[in-house]
Amino acid sequence: MAQCLQSVQEFIQDAFVPMVAVLCSEDAEQVTRKNNLNFSELVRPFCRLTSEGHMRDPNNQIQVIKNLKIHVSNIVTQPPHLAAIRKMLSEVVSVSQPAEGLVANVITAGDYDLNISDRSVKASVPWYNSWKETLTQLNTSKSFTATTPWFEAYRETFFQSMPASDHEFLNHYLACMLVVSSNEPQPVEQFLKLSQEQHRIQHSSDYTYPKWFTPNTLKYYVLLHDISEVEEQRADSVYEDMKQRYGTQGCYLLKINSRTSAISSDEQIPDPWSQYLQKSNLQNQELYEDGTSVVMGSTNTENDVSAPEVDGIDPSVKADGVPNNFKTHPLQLDHPSDPGGSLDALDTLRNAVQITDGKKPSTVTTHGACLTLNDHDRIRQFIQEFTFRGLLPHIEKSIRQLNDQLVSRKGLSRSLFSATKKWFSGGKVPEKSIAELKNTSGLLYPPEAPELQIRKLADLCFLVQHYDLAYNCYHTAKKDFLNDQAMLYAAGALEMAAVSAFLQPGAPRPYPAHYMDTAIQTYRDVCKNMVQAERCALLSSEILKSQVKCSEAATLLIRMTSEDSDLRSALLLEQAAHCFINMRSPMVRKFAFHMILAGHRFSKAGQKRHALRCYCQAMQVYKGKGWSLAEDHINFTIGRQSFTLKQLDNAVSAFRHILINDSKQTASQQGAFLREYLYVYKNVSQLSPDDPLPQLPLPCIQSSATRVFFGHDRRLAEGQKQAATHVSLDQEFDCELSQQWKELEEQVVAVVNRGAIPVNFQPTQYCLNSQTDNLRFPLAVVQEPIIVEVVFKNPLKVPLLLTDLSLLWKFQSKDFGQLQNGDEPISNEKEAHVKATFKNEIVSTEVILEFSMSSEETKLARLKLLPHQTGELHILGVVYNLETVPSVNVVDGTDPSSGIQGEGNLVINGMSVRGRQDLEIQGPRLNNTKEEKTSVKHGPDRRLDPIITPPMPLLEVFFINFPTGLLCGEIRKAFVEFVNVSKVPLAGLKVASKHPEFFTFGSNTAALTPQSPTASENCSAYKTIVTDSTSACTALTSLVSPVDFGMGSGNSSLGVIDIPLPDSVLLPGASIQLPLWLRGPDKEGVHEIQFLFYYESPNKVSQLSHRVLRHTAVICTSRSLSVRATVCRSNTFQDEEDGRNGNMLVFVDVENINTNEAGVREFHIVQVSSSSKKWRFQKCINPSEDKDAKLTSRERGKLCFKATTCKYQEATSGAIGKYTFADIILGNEQIISATTPCADFFFRSCHSSESKKTLTNGYTSFVPARWPTDDVGKVVRKCSEIDLNIIVLWKAYVVEDNKQLILEGQLHVALQTIGKEAYSLSQKQEAQEMVLLKLIRPEQPPLPARPSVEQLSHLIKTSLHYPESYDHPFLHKSLCVVPVTLMLSNCSQAVVDVIIDLRHKAISPETLEVHGSFTWLGQTQFKLQLKAQEIHKLQLKACFIHAGVYNLGTPRVFAKLTDQGSMCETSQQNSMPALIIINNI
Repeated sequence: MAQCLQSVQEFIQDAFVPMVAVLCSEDAEQVTRKNNLNFSELVRPFCRLTSEGHMRDPNNQIQVIKNLKIHVSNIVTQPPHLAAIRKMLSEVVSVSQPAEGLVANVITAGDYDLNISDRSVKASVPWYNSWKETLTQLNTSKSFTATTPWFEAYRETFFQSMPASDHEFLNHYLACMLVVSSNEPQPVEQFLKLSQEQHRIQHSSDYTYPKWFTPNTLKYYVLLHDISEVEEQRADSVYEDMKQRYGTQGCYLLKINSRTSAISSDEQIPDPWSQYLQKSNLQNQELYEDGTSVVMGSTNTENDVSAPEVDGIDPSVKADGVPNNFKTHPLQLDHPSDPGGSLDALDTLRNAVQITDGKKPSTVTTHGACLTLNDHDRIRQFIQEFTFRGLLPHIEKSIRQLNDQLVSRKGLSRSLFSATKKWFSGGKVPEKSIAELKNTSGLLYPPEAPELQIRKLADLCFLVQHYDLAYNCYHTAKKDFLNDQAMLYAAGALEMAAVSAFLQPGAPRPYPAHYMDTAIQTYRDVCKNMVQAERCALLSSEILKSQVKCSEAATLLIRMTSEDSDLRSALLLEQAAHCFINMRSPMVRKFAFHMILAGHRFSKAGQKRHALRCYCQAMQVYKGKGWSLAEDHINFTIGRQSFTLKQLDNAVSAFRHILINDSKQTASQQGAFLREYLYVYKNVSQLSPDDPLPQLPLPCIQSSATRVFFGHDRRLAEGQKQAATHVSLDQEFDCELSQQWKELEEQVVAVVNRGAIPVNFQPTQYCLNSQTDNLRFPLAVVQEPIIVEVVFKNPLKVPLLLTDLSLLWKFQSKDFGQLQNGDEPISNEKEAHVKATFKNEIVSTEVILEFSMSSEETKLARLKLLPHQTGELHILGVVYNLETVPSVNVVDGTDPSSGIQGEGNLVINGMSVRGRQDLEIQGPRLNNTKEEKTSVKHGPDRRLDPIITPPMPLLEVFFINFPTGLLCGEIRKAFVEFVNVSKVPLAGLKVASKHPEFFTFGSNTAALTPQSPTASENCSAYKTIVTDSTSACTALTSLVSPVDFGMGSGNSSLGVIDIPLPDSVLLPGASIQLPLWLRGPDKEGVHEIQFLFYYESPNKVSQLSHRVLRHTAVICTSRSLSVRATVCRSNTFQDEEDGRNGNMLVFVDVENINTNEAGVREFHIVQVSSSSKKWRFQKCINPSEDKDAKLTSRERGKLCFKATTCKYQEATSGAIGKYTFADIILGNEQIISATTPCADFFFRSCHSSESKKTLTNGYTSFVPARWPTDDVGKVVRKCSEIDLNIIVLWKAYVVEDNKQLILEGQLHVALQTIGKEAYSLSQKQEAQEMVLLKLIRPEQPPLPARPSVEQLSHLIKTSLHYPESYDHPFLHKSLCVVPVTLMLSNCSQAVVDVIIDLRHKAISPETLEVHGSFTWLGQTQFKLQLKAQEIHKLQLKACFIHAGVYNLGTPRVFAKLTDQGSMCETSQQNSMPALIIINNI
């Protein structure tokens, strides 16, 4: 149970106190009325004694009485009506509400922190954001407790309103005060009249009420003296006469009114009457409305809340707020039209507090205005004198008399106290159960019956705290009553025996709880007296709670709930819930469940505020536990109760909570909830139509999924025109692709800014979402639309309709050319109340007229804004009308499936309300600093806060004749159209791509770029010249600088290409078409090629420096030709220069790997060109009849070319760094390879392959210091390196739609090393890259490898010069000696040591036989030293003894670099077989 302000002992003592009646004369009432009080009210604050009292029991033992309180009230001769008591109890509970400003108490039970004593009703509503801030834990006890003042007020009023009964004497009057004013002419005669009146009321048969304790009631004569009006001598003389008549202990002179109320005094006199009078205000209201109450000796009705004062209530008065409809379901909600439901308890409280008198206006009344502090002391002293000298002696005397009467009765030979030992020493007679006893509750004892005398003695002892004697008497009376089967009397004796046993000092015996259970069962089932049963339950539950028997107390309270009183059931269920939560192991769910039951009963009793509070407290347990149906019921009830109490904000919040959760209700039930919410919401909006639109809960907005797009509606493809893909809301975001676009933009910005990216560079983002970088304010352009894509989700199973849907925004105008802007922010929030499109000079807002959503649907809405001024725009949210789709399931305001009746006009089909939802996007979590890592902090997300910048150019790009499929290496010509659709000129147009080898706009020199195809047989994309047959197989050369094609040291990035514009500017509205050559990638498959078009405004804008346009081209390539090439040295030394520089033989192997998948019939190799700074093709060595190299599917051909060095390389300084292009024509026309597009694609492919090679071999740059001969590798490698590039140009004949088309293309092969095969395809290189990357160990960079044996074998080039045939007469001369010249050429740039060994290397007997007839004469081993590029001739002699064919290529040559002493000589490559014919003549 909840914590009470009093202990259980104090509560019981105050519940049963001696009753004292008051009879006042009219003059005495006038004396007290000066203070706005009657006499009983005057003395009430002083009725608790501050000192101990003493009396002797029948055994002459002194009994100490502590903290005694008496109850003084006017005599009322009619018992209170039951309906009046019920109404009074209901209003007492209704008035008592949680105090405002009270610090809330928290019960911590497991994982729950429960707010029990509410700071206010609002504080305990679960969706109230700051409710936890008011919670503080109570550490004063093990089980935290809270206070329920409404229950204590109900309990106090209940005990005071209990009417006096015949079966007990606790509420009977023990004494009567007769009060007469000293201003009376004959005070003694007036005392006599009052005494006679009292006697008549007590002993006359005309009056059955009130009840008196003893026949000889104590009469105490009080002379009330008004000091301000009557002389004190008169009062003293009268008082002396009274003492003579009534004795000094039977009368008292009370002097009051020491001052007049008219005299103002600075002294602040306390008002102790207010706290007592407030409790009786509601009762006064009831009493003053009825004029039939009879109060003896007074014309002013008593203002007390005790039972005797509620008098004369008309039986026809209906108890308000206590509906008992037994035909409805126990949890059926009250109909809103219920009178109890329409009662606003707060207004009732205000009205009730103001009513203090039925005839008086509702003004603040001052009590005790004529009394001073001395008067207070006199009244206090008067009560003490009356109690100690009058009341207690009278009670002591009565106890003795009763005891003597009982002892002197027949059959009682011993004193009651000596007989008690026999009764309790053993041999107990088993008590009969209630079921065994017949119903004799109507049995009445005569007043002089000994059983009643025992009960009267027990009650007297109980009132003066003599609990031992009281228990003995109650126990004795209980047995007598049970023997007589007087069940009402027995139940009363059992009840008080249990209480007496509990209150006995020192606890000699345990609390007999079974006594109370028996008493409750008897009262309720046998006697049908629920009032007495309720009193037993209240007493027993408090006692059990004090003994920490919360479970037993809860069981008892729950058992007392019934349908006859909703208010009592609600209060007891609430207390039972508190018992569950205050157990040693708190039962939280039982607490919540019984709070729900209590709230339901409070609602039926008309206590709407208490019902709301109970449901809110229970919600703390059910919330967030997945019990959605329970949550829905609680929230629905909270919404209904809040709406009834005019707490519309709370009602809206409760219904909102039902709708935003994942509801498991049926569709019809959800529809009912939605209509309830809309009705309540509409009432709220009608009360304050000028307030900002509140938040709507439906549909749910997935704020993080909101996307913002900056861009206009682009034109799509027109005919052969294909628009650039750019960015749209229909594209899915790809983080990796976005990073590629960012790198491209950084690349082009770095080129524009001379290699450095500006500090304030902000990557262009046209579409912002949850994955983009939203830390900066996005930039938008004035007069260009902003589209916001909002994701709506309908969580309900009923369709929704949104109308007049638009965006809410706030705009701060700002001119970026000025330093200060003082304009106030402008918003469309006020205009959003109007259901119309909002257009003005600042921002145009698009409105979607209808937006329907089916059940549980997620749907996108794209809302558009068009800014007309520069400044800062803030998109706040969306505004719309939420409507319900009319349903046929709703008839007469009742939803058949919900089980909850509608409220008349509450359920309206097609209801529409206007509201808003804010777009609140949480930024990414910060995780950089230590503080951010240890806490949860989120950065900003500014995607909804764009900055509107001044006008910028806007580019649209269209591609004409752009292919979607190409052969590998195929060249195709297309056109690009650039259109400036803005009102600002466009300049600085560039394009960036990760695949620059895919396209070209031509060279920087107009002469090298054909604007239109030259006349030829197939309208080739190349620049061609028709040739004659004399130039066949002969190379045609030309010299070209890479700078003309965007290559070379002057350009820092190959991927950024300037697009030539006339006058470098594209005017507003202007368009231009430029040719674009494309080349299919070398690798087959699907390729995505990114184009990033960069452009600027001629007038620089600080906020937005440039703009970009994106295009992704998807090209599907199929296989064409595969080219493999190898180069080897020529062994001929025709002259000195030729021997020093040498010739090369180039073998080109071409294979048709196309599988006819593109309809290709055959390929023709029409031209092979070379490009190099040092080497060039000289001629084709293939026979002339093989001129037309035609390859069908899977065929292969081999071409051989002679390459020589460029002789004019050193002739002119202008040729340095330039490439020599040599064309070998295999057809009937020359393709000029030194012009666009052939040269463009060649240079781009070379740069691309070099970039890949640099990335692959980048680790070779880490050379440790311990290799001092770093140049060795370079020198050796240079001997075998050759920088020769081959361009194979081909034509393919394709059959498509029964038409033959001629395609053309080019393939590139880069020859780097002599003897090493090179490929046009890079599959093998990619495999090698993967292996190399796998072997890299970052912690230890690999050491540079020594030059390989193959590389070292190319240091020396050898050649034998001898006659092809030699005639010798072997018959005349047996030995034939032939002179042979061995030519040695140093191919390196360093000095080389050479060793020549002419001896035959005998490996096997077969070799001896082969060479046995041929030998070298003279010196057979030579050691030479050749300088760089030196040619040395060595004269040798070969000796033959037979005629025949001999191979002279047996000399072995070993070489090593001179300065590398530790390096061994390496065998040089053998020359080709040197065959000589020896003829015998």
